[in-house]
Amino acid sequence: MNWLSLLGLDAWVARWRAHVIEGAIAAEDRMELARLEWQDQKARLQHLLVLTIAVGGLTVVALLMLSAAVLVQFWDTPQRTAVAWGVAVVWLLGWAVALASLVSVAQKARHGFALTRRELAQDWREIKERL
Repeated sequence: MNWLSLLGLDAWVARWRAHVIEGAIAAEDRMELARLEWQDQKARLQHLLVLTIAVGGLTVVALLMLSAAVLVQFWDTPQRTAVAWGVAVVWLLGWAVALASLVSVAQKARHGFALTRRELAQDWREIKERL
């Protein structure tokens, strides 16, 4: 004997079952879309990394060549020592700025996912309260 049919709940159960199936299909579609987008994003990030390394390397070479050109230009002049120290100071200042930026970014990176950690901690507190 089917109690759901007798109580008139079989249509309601069928409707809910259809909604659950639709929800599962939608979730599966979204997960597939997220997976495809993540693959695209990884490819773009890898391309960006390669180009960043190439630009960084070429920048270093260009700056070294510029420094050498400045030193060669002033080699046979009385300002030779001052120009050499000037080039060294400019490189030292650039290094100091890069180091300060690196330290700043590293300190900010320690606090990554702060919102996610806070939400998970709140969820954990709520679960413990219910238990």
